[in-house]
Amino acid sequence: MGQRRALPAYRNDCYCNDWYEIWTMHVKWFNNGRYEKSWTALMGRHREFDVEKALDAALCVFWRKGYEGASYADLTQATGVERPGLYSAFGNKESLFGLALNRYYERYLDHFPKALLLPTAREVAAGVIYGAIDVNTRYPDHPGCLGINGIVAGSDEAEPVRQMLIEARAAGEALLRERFERAKAEGDLPETAKPDVLAAFVLTVIHGMAVQAKAGFSRDMLRAIAAQALSTWPTGRPGTSG
Repeated sequence: MGQRRALPAYRNDCYCNDWYEIWTMHVKWFNNGRYEKSWTALMGRHREFDVEKALDAALCVFWRKGYEGASYADLTQATGVERPGLYSAFGNKESLFGLALNRYYERYLDHFPKALLLPTAREVAAGVIYGAIDVNTRYPDHPGCLGINGIVAGSDEAEPVRQMLIEARAAGEALLRERFERAKAEGDLPETAKPDVLAAFVLTVIHGMAVQAKAGFSRDMLRAIAAQALSTWPTGRPGTSG
């Protein structure tokens, strides 16, 4: 495997302009860019079906059933493309999932980089959590989170996908940690605050709520849980902008 792209050095002077670029670098093409390359090649070929619609349909199947739960029969029925056509267009199931996951981050997790730009650490946490609730409850036929539904994969065959999702989660956690480190330096968070723990706390909350959304919890209940979780958020010095 080739060398992974490293996180750019954190620079306070261009904080607001770099977060979306860094987020994209980490979670959109986190696996050596191989899915990006395959998608570019795919779009350059003539196809007898709409590859955009087929990928959207596959995304919904993976979102609803997870990686291991989604069979080729499910994928062919949803996309309207037979198995040889799917393989020819997208590669194997792992490659198709990688493309679907990239699309999921692009289209459904845009609240995350937007939340990182909010002025206080608490607002950042709230933006991430409430944004996740919206995505997790937006579609009644596939509630929850694609990443969480997929990460429970347990077979040896699914291990590359599990690692893919773990890496994506780690990328998001790293961005939150860096944002909270800045907040602590600015006095928005108290000296006793631990940015790494706060970042892990936020992701633990949203991952737990994704599981509960999949189990049928309502949006109102999840928002009430979010409010309870955020009620414990530490505060910094009075009068700080953070």
